[in-house]
Amino acid sequence: MKIKDIMTKSVVSLNVNDSIERAAELMREYNIGSVPVCDGNKIIGIITDRDIAIRSSAEGQNSKTKVVREVMSSNPVTGSADMDASEASRIMSERQIRRLPIIENGNLVGVVSLGDLAIEPKCENEAEAALSSISDTGKSIY
Repeated sequence: MKIKDIMTKSVVSLNVNDSIERAAELMREYNIGSVPVCDGNKIIGIITDRDIAIRSSAEGQNSKTKVVREVMSSNPVTGSADMDASEASRIMSERQIRRLPIIENGNLVGVVSLGDLAIEPKCENEAEAALSSISDTGKSIY
């Protein structure tokens, strides 16, 4: 099964100068744990709820004035819409990530998560293997 068949295509994003508060608001509004950071349609980073908690809130930073650039993870791991779900699962497992931004021609076109893989009957084994690997090490980065 191809990632383009199961990925979430309507993806919200931020730019590097958006506030941490804005990132948290989007996460709450869309019930998501990460938001891609883009320059136009080009993905340049990703910010997670954990980034906000560890790199901002735990350090006593003001989420209204601190910007996404200061806490995001730069150069995120990405996949392509034409890749097979098992390849995406392998990447997620190896890189210890729960969400994989999907790009085409350098532009963000979607995101696939372990949840997307888990609810697709043809992909549940891949999702289980990836989650097992990520959970065993406790090193998920996003």
